[in-house]
Amino acid sequence: MILCVGEILADMIGAEKDGSYFYERKAGGAPFNVACGIQKFGGHAIFAGSVGDDLIGEFLINFAKERNLDGLVIDKRQNENTTLAFVQLDKNGERSFCFYRKNTADYRLPELSDETLGKADLISIGSLMLSEDCGFTYAVNLAKRAHGLNKTVCFDVNFRTDIFRDAEFAKARYLKILELVDIIKFSEDEVEIFGEEYLSDKLQDKLLCISLGEKGSEWRYRGKKSRVGAIPVKPIDTTGAGDAFFAGVLKGLDGTAQNDWTVNFLNGVFAEANVCGALNTLGRGAIDCLPDRKQIEFALKKVSQ
Repeated sequence: MILCVGEILADMIGAEKDGSYFYERKAGGAPFNVACGIQKFGGHAIFAGSVGDDLIGEFLINFAKERNLDGLVIDKRQNENTTLAFVQLDKNGERSFCFYRKNTADYRLPELSDETLGKADLISIGSLMLSEDCGFTYAVNLAKRAHGLNKTVCFDVNFRTDIFRDAEFAKARYLKILELVDIIKFSEDEVEIFGEEYLSDKLQDKLLCISLGEKGSEWRYRGKKSRVGAIPVKPIDTTGAGDAFFAGVLKGLDGTAQNDWTVNFLNGVFAEANVCGALNTLGRGAIDCLPDRKQIEFALKKVSQ
């Protein structure tokens, strides 16, 4: 079982039509995307997060209830708004973000019982909360609590300086969290931000999951590493592709002891995770086009032929 904790929000995906610009509302938020992906791929996930007491929050709660997750803990905050992420796509489906995040609920997260934490083997923490003092403290405490319960802690870097005071302040907070977690998802750009020397020196005993877009992905673990190729696709919308990839990784790792994370095992997990991420780019939104087990297995079979 995997517990995903962090932001749930509405992705407002923009498109121009007949001389006007429209926004299509989609459920999103990296930890929520990951939880939905795990479940859709045949795994087991619980999600915990917060929304505002507004119509967007109500939409997200109802949407989450329809995902058939193994558990759902969503606080409806009376005095905050639901977070919005405005998304603009280029001709290749690549996206850029602008967050509406004034007095919002995403970083005021629910307190989780030992019973809820006890159900999960992996606990995955989102990064958007780090920009606010209460969210940063929550993330630190949750990671420490999880380790106290002998859980494996996961973290998606998702580095966004626009929601922080400045880049150095952001990096300092990330460095603190990176010390506390066991499995870390980086993008190729984020590896450059933190530097190869830091990854090799400070994170060598952690499992690093590096998404490389159309080039696939790379894992690094205890002095070993491997690049795993992607399947070719023509993306429509890359929103949530990294989350689908990370969901595939966590689903593949769930229930497996770290001593069994061999080169062959990790290569297989990352090959499947690459397929999950690639197939998710074939439609709009982070969740609506997540592939199911049958689609994933069909794509993997084509690759092996």
